[in-house]
Amino acid sequence: MTLCRYAIHFIIGFIAPLYLALPATAESVLSKLLPTIVAGEVVDGADGFGAIRLDVPVAPILKAGQPIGWAYIASDFVSTTGYSGKPIHTMVAIDDDAKVIGVQLVKHSEPIVLIGIPDSKIKALVANYRGMDLVAEANAGGTSHELDIISGATVTIMVIDDSIVRSGLKVARALGLGGLAVEEKAAGPQFEVNPDAAAAPDWMTLEGDGTIRRLSLDVGQVNAAFAAMEDPRAAQRALKEAPETTYIEMQAALVSQSAIARSILGDAEAANLGTWLQEGEHAIAIVGKGIYSFKGSGYVRGGIFDRIVLIQDDISVRFHDKQHRRINGLAAEGAPAFNEADLFKIPADTDFDPTKPFRIQLLVQRDVGAIEKVFTTFDLGYQLPQQYLRAVTISPAVEVPEAIAEVTNQTEASAQQALWQRIWLGKKLEIAVLAVMLALLTLVFFFQGIATRNASAFFWFRIGYLTVTLVFLGWYANAQLSVVNLMALFGALVSGFSWQAFLLDPLTFILWFSVAAALLFWGRGAYCGWLCPFGALQELLSRVAKALHIPQWTLPWGLHERLWPLKYMIFLGLFGVSLMSIEQAEHLAEVEPFKTAIILKFVRAWPFVAYVAALLIAGLFVERFYCRYLCPLGAALAIPARLRMFDWLKRYKECGSPCQTCANQCPVQAIHPTGEINPNECVNCLHCQVLYQSKTTCPVVIKKLKRRENVGDVPDLGISDRGFMGHPNQLKSKLN
Repeated sequence: MTLCRYAIHFIIGFIAPLYLALPATAESVLSKLLPTIVAGEVVDGADGFGAIRLDVPVAPILKAGQPIGWAYIASDFVSTTGYSGKPIHTMVAIDDDAKVIGVQLVKHSEPIVLIGIPDSKIKALVANYRGMDLVAEANAGGTSHELDIISGATVTIMVIDDSIVRSGLKVARALGLGGLAVEEKAAGPQFEVNPDAAAAPDWMTLEGDGTIRRLSLDVGQVNAAFAAMEDPRAAQRALKEAPETTYIEMQAALVSQSAIARSILGDAEAANLGTWLQEGEHAIAIVGKGIYSFKGSGYVRGGIFDRIVLIQDDISVRFHDKQHRRINGLAAEGAPAFNEADLFKIPADTDFDPTKPFRIQLLVQRDVGAIEKVFTTFDLGYQLPQQYLRAVTISPAVEVPEAIAEVTNQTEASAQQALWQRIWLGKKLEIAVLAVMLALLTLVFFFQGIATRNASAFFWFRIGYLTVTLVFLGWYANAQLSVVNLMALFGALVSGFSWQAFLLDPLTFILWFSVAAALLFWGRGAYCGWLCPFGALQELLSRVAKALHIPQWTLPWGLHERLWPLKYMIFLGLFGVSLMSIEQAEHLAEVEPFKTAIILKFVRAWPFVAYVAALLIAGLFVERFYCRYLCPLGAALAIPARLRMFDWLKRYKECGSPCQTCANQCPVQAIHPTGEINPNECVNCLHCQVLYQSKTTCPVVIKKLKRRENVGDVPDLGISDRGFMGHPNQLKSKLN
């Protein structure tokens, strides 16, 4: 893993100068989306927008020509990245009293609308934020409103909620609305965490002095909280356990203070924590037991812990999977047994102050219907005890020369660079596995004669490789390339290229670079035949079909050849639409089954699943049916594949005339009856190279073996592998 880390640092060091050398655009999201938004749909009665301010990306919203508030896009002020990896763009309008007068979900790429939840339902929920008082939110730390949740979209709704509140507070303070203003920060903090402070070694003392804080709830308290809600169904679904049963006992401690970390986690784990946290980052330890989990059983890799949120003033921090580590054991003497124990990282860019009070808010849910839930919250308050703090002398403000300030201030470009670097370093395992897969595949292609010499061994190697491609690259890492990536790349080149969007997904980025290199050497088959998860799924199902003796159909050559152009027509159609509207092209790109079968693992509305099922069923009879005739990505890769510099696949002069063995056995019918291999259709499965050396199938090899027998019993020097076709006397002379 150390070697992998060095490799990642090398890649980052190579890419970063390229990225920073590119011009960064300062254009706001608001300036891009404002022409497409109807003011009356955001605020009732509004008839237009004014000019966007130069200092803050907000625009006055007008009614009868007079400004009634300010409109902005939340993603201009806070991160709004959802499950899709793309921002959720929400327009918010607030008036001079810092009250929300309009909200509209403008654009998103969330999969929530693809699993049975109508987009209209999400938009209706967002519209309910009208009337929110941002002054009250500032006073309550962003929690004075009730959070409505749609079952199946909990995390996405929380991301939207968080972005509306935090961006609203930033805009209100920037414009001085509702009496809110940016707080003047002192020249230096009055207190700071004392790294030299000592902590008690036992759990009871740590609890007693406030180092560890506790939230204890029993079943009776939780039932009472739901009974007090307006929805009578919550009381009707009361828990049946005894009222004194522990519902949850949750305890927390700020372990970024070194002594607390050593006391609770032990010296070794505290040392690991020190390497995990970067400058300005903090961590809390949360442990719990009872019948309710603070993590939740629905938590999935790549998502957000939706039951807990850290709140300090108007700052809220929701923890992602990359900010989480499990605690294997508690080192403090007398530590109780807990069902779960975890560490959560507080990022540096949240402006969290460890010397100030904060709270961990626990979201508790209760089913009130088949798919409906109601929610309530409980708080665990925390204040780092005074013994871990030390006073800091406030120095008078010193004027910083402009030249030095420019050097020391972190630019937006460097902040973005730091973001994707953290993502790359956080995916060391995935990158390492992909690097091994690419290296292994490169060796197979360069030494294909050796790799394909043993037909049985190569068969099982290919089955194993495709299984890893499907399970690891596809279902686990979601590294499925798409024609949408190409359209997005073209759009970025036209509108102002930036590496940022592409670097945020390391596996996809590496795959595209490897595909670009492979196109020059081997054509499109390196990806389509080995690294495409959906292609792997089709071929593996085809192997199962053959094992079950499902009849295999071979289309007549004339029909097969005329079906080839379909995928090129689909690609050109999508490309043409993308020139007018990339969003429309993305919708039409649903012709690709990748999102349904690989990314969402068939968890979609039934028409999408039925479409993919039809393609896979067709593939049971015609191997790689979709790859052959419909795949626009394959068509897009086939076009530049014409530029490949080498022809690696070996052929005999008898291939195609008269021998048709390879043509008849090619899994995708990429070999013309005359013997030529069509590089646009070949998926580089190397089956023809297995046949090229087969002593039982290839007529040319069989003929050479018979000639060798006529010469006499001579050792096998692998001449057949080099395709020697001379006279027997020449063969005898060569052997001598």
